Amino acid sequence: MASNTCSTGICGYLCSSIGKKQLMGVTAFLLIGFLKTHLLGNLLILGGRDLFNDYAHKLISLGNILIVAEVILLAIFLIHLFLAIALVWQNKKARPVKYHSKKRTGRGATFASDTMPYTGVVILVFIVLHLLNFKYGTYYEYELNGVIVRDLYQTVIEYFSNPLYTAWYVIAMIVMGIHLSHGVQSAFQSVGFRHARYTPIIKKIGCALSAGLTIGFSALSIYGYYISTIN
Repeated sequence: MASNTCSTGICGYLCSSIGKKQLMGVTAFLLIGFLKTHLLGNLLILGGRDLFNDYAHKLISLGNILIVAEVILLAIFLIHLFLAIALVWQNKKARPVKYHSKKRTGRGATFASDTMPYTGVVILVFIVLHLLNFKYGTYYEYELNGVIVRDLYQTVIEYFSNPLYTAWYVIAMIVMGIHLSHGVQSAFQSVGFRHARYTPIIKKIGCALSAGLTIGFSALSIYGYYISTIN
């Protein structure tokens, strides 16, 4: 009985392929929600230095609430990452011999679905660099309404003043879009929302969402580069 500890209950659910996929789907929805919120916040940079720095300062002023939110977000991301690695490893063990032909199996395989592990690695690298360059990047101070705040606007514009960094950012966003174009559909299927009538709609939602986030973030990076050239 002790040797079969992973066969029932919560442990059994998490050890199963279905359990991993469903939990991965839930974490995917949460991460997509964060991306949409993050994009909306970043759009404030279009309003200029004062508006963007005021937004950033209000976030920092949340103190412990922000720290808790960041820890929860990190936990969600790490769970998603761990589950992705576990499922890839599980699939490789189940099919150790590679196919000699790369023909489609007719089961809906696409470029986005085939490259999910690789686009995931690019996204991971991007997130690490993103944190180093922005959250923990160059610190400038700025007086806003009589209060000294971090001039995050300057940090962002300075980063995008380098065309190579801007190009990397856009490429990373395109990769993210490819990942999400399949990820959204997969997340819905993982939580059991799969129906011949609604699957095509879900695919369109996934494509529209991934395109919107890709265009939105990419446009902001190009805008940052443009601002840097006229300042």
